[in-house]
Amino acid sequence: MKNFVEELRWRGMIHDVMPGTEEQLNKEVTSGYIGFDPTADSLHIGHLAQIMTLLHFQKAGHKPYALVGGATGMVGDPSGKSAERNLLSEDVLTHNVACVKQQLEKFLDFTGANAAEMVNNYDWFKGFAFLDFIRDVGKHITVNYMLAKDSVQKRLESGLSFTEFTYQLVQGYDFYWLYANKNCKLQMGGSDQWGNIVTGTELIRRKANGDAYALTTKLITKADGTKFGKTEGGNIWLDPKKTSPYKFYQYWLNVSDEDGVNFIKIFTQKAKEEIDALIADHALAPHLRKLQQALAEDITTRVHSAEDYHLAVKASSILFGNSTTEELQSIDEDTLLAVFEGVPQVSITPDEYANCASVTDLLSTVTKSLVFPSKGEARKMIQAGGVSINKIKVEDANQKTAYALLQKKYLLAQKGKKNYYLIVVE
Repeated sequence: MKNFVEELRWRGMIHDVMPGTEEQLNKEVTSGYIGFDPTADSLHIGHLAQIMTLLHFQKAGHKPYALVGGATGMVGDPSGKSAERNLLSEDVLTHNVACVKQQLEKFLDFTGANAAEMVNNYDWFKGFAFLDFIRDVGKHITVNYMLAKDSVQKRLESGLSFTEFTYQLVQGYDFYWLYANKNCKLQMGGSDQWGNIVTGTELIRRKANGDAYALTTKLITKADGTKFGKTEGGNIWLDPKKTSPYKFYQYWLNVSDEDGVNFIKIFTQKAKEEIDALIADHALAPHLRKLQQALAEDITTRVHSAEDYHLAVKASSILFGNSTTEELQSIDEDTLLAVFEGVPQVSITPDEYANCASVTDLLSTVTKSLVFPSKGEARKMIQAGGVSINKIKVEDANQKTAYALLQKKYLLAQKGKKNYYLIVVE
């Protein structure tokens, strides 16, 4: 067995550890869990630190449980929230739980001696009557104890519903149920979950006279102060339909050097010696961005696939390097649209394309002056060698437009080195 706490410590992930936790983990194989909130039908990279915590926990020889909160998702956790969120219906939550389960199964090993297990707290809450709950659970935790929690204190002025106030009792009972039914002695989570987690350890102590433990990891922050995992377009999701593998890859490839040093430790399973060597190599030639490349390759391959990673690299070379028409033809439609998201687009009909007199007409009048405002300007830049279509340089301003459409509907026009335009033929 590896020392789990020490593993997280050198990776810079530890925030708080309850006394006795490390001793318990070094003494015997221990069952521990992390809860995941199914308020969306996909996890995002903000969840990755917790997923990696469970991975390291399992690799250290312990038994991980991933709890999806089908019941707690109906209540809403006030921790870190400035306002009460909208509650979701049972049908939506059931769908979300199924999606989250599929994603977690990609990371954890659900076979073997210390196989991971998935549990849903709706299974033990769906038949729990309100009167039974306040009698069997509520009497063990005082209002004073609940009011003292930071997550409650921060919301008292702006308003905290009774629903959200009871959340820590509900989460505390999760820990108690897992302790009583799965011999689960450790709950882990982000540092904002400390108050909820220790409510569980207190409930186990008072209700079962048992010992339970808590460990929290640091909330991930970026060196420039902006929120980790957020872009102008919103969250970076693990679901390829919500965030394409290309955009996912680009997010990690573009992290700062300082963030790269932290993220390579937190989000990969690479050993300390390999990470130290990578950091040292990167310091010698930061412009090569070896650290970011290793980070992007590791995470993109694990979250998506090796094929998606190689496609993302190919797509990047198309956009930023000297790629060929064949390479451009080889990427699928989703990747093509992801690569050129945000570039100016125009739609023309198949007839307009087929009846176009010349490439000069195509790039000016037919495309409604998107690429060039006039035929004269188009002709001038073509003669200077600064125009290509589908990565083929336009040699003659009067040539016909006999280009094979990408994915049977797109043309990629390029003006100069960096100006791209997507012509949609449909």
